[in-house]
Amino acid sequence: MTSETTTTPTPDQIRRAPKVLLHDHLDGGLRPGTIVELARETGYDGLPETEPDKLGVWFRESADSGSLERYLETFRHTCAVMQTHDALVRVAAECAEDLAADGVVYAEVRYAPEQHLEGGLTLEEVVEAVNDGFREGERRARENGHRIRVGALLTAMRHAARALEIAELANRYRDLGVVGFDIAGAEAGFPPTRHLDAFEYLKRENNHFTIHAGEAFGLPSIWQALQWCGADRLGHGVRIIDDIEVADDGTVKLGRLASYVRDKRIPLELCPTSNLQTGAASSYAEHPIGLLRRLHFRATVNTDNRLMSGTSMSIEYEHLVKTFRYSLDDMQWFTVNAMKSSFIPFDERLAMINDVIKPGYAELKAEWLFRQSPAGPAVTSDSGSVEG
Repeated sequence: MTSETTTTPTPDQIRRAPKVLLHDHLDGGLRPGTIVELARETGYDGLPETEPDKLGVWFRESADSGSLERYLETFRHTCAVMQTHDALVRVAAECAEDLAADGVVYAEVRYAPEQHLEGGLTLEEVVEAVNDGFREGERRARENGHRIRVGALLTAMRHAARALEIAELANRYRDLGVVGFDIAGAEAGFPPTRHLDAFEYLKRENNHFTIHAGEAFGLPSIWQALQWCGADRLGHGVRIIDDIEVADDGTVKLGRLASYVRDKRIPLELCPTSNLQTGAASSYAEHPIGLLRRLHFRATVNTDNRLMSGTSMSIEYEHLVKTFRYSLDDMQWFTVNAMKSSFIPFDERLAMINDVIKPGYAELKAEWLFRQSPAGPAVTSDSGSVEG
């Protein structure tokens, strides 16, 4: 008998499988009930709904418009209730708890410190509050039998002019819980090259950064992020598909940029459900992740904004398993890709892969050996010996 690693994983196995998340926004993953409570505590009266379930539906429906610009508008409400130290600690702690409960063992969660200053906090106080929250969430997760490590990515908004300031902030806190830098926001009209000073600074400091590119905008955004700015990873990068040509007979031809991305093993932070909402893909079946997996790009699976997309890492994988018939081996491939691409030191990445991820999947893939089966005589061959 051969190993049944190619069988389709169950939803329970997907949830229990160790997962790695590289692209998740702190202000896009709040619990609806937390938003309602924080709004009441801080006096924010702009919520469209004050009942948690209805508010959650509102966020998902508002984000499910096919427009990145409208999708980004929903963050006005989450950011509004994240303007105090206690609120930031709570949101960050709950983020770590929720991810750990979903089987995430390592996560890099990003947020823009400049969007949390309305209550009088300084940039440094914002970073320290979020870091405290992540550590508290890790502690609570351990108490509940889960293990997770969370690193922060500090994001600068591409339409603003504080990228260098935020990059310097990320560098000051690089050994205190912050693992890298990012820029985010609407791509059209705000190319990453506007922030070259920040990227040049980070490269001189040997620090890591990812860039939102190739989500709503196409190949020029990806090209600039890589060749002008020097990004370590591409936030989304889904539009690299525009440089891949599939002939009627199924043969594939990669353009120069797509070949470069694959050859250099540049990680793609793919977010399937979010990409459907913003119009970057029309369905899970048509999402480029299927082709990129077959072509062995450094593809990773991510949530982007769990609240707005009504998703989790387990839900993302459930869609992919159903659509592409992915196995636990496929899930492990995506997970190892993500861990290899994380911004923590190499020896720690390797330990996570060898001591946490691979053993976790090996245990899941061996479960078929212990399924309950009816008792009966051993199956023998014609020679009378037990089949082997």
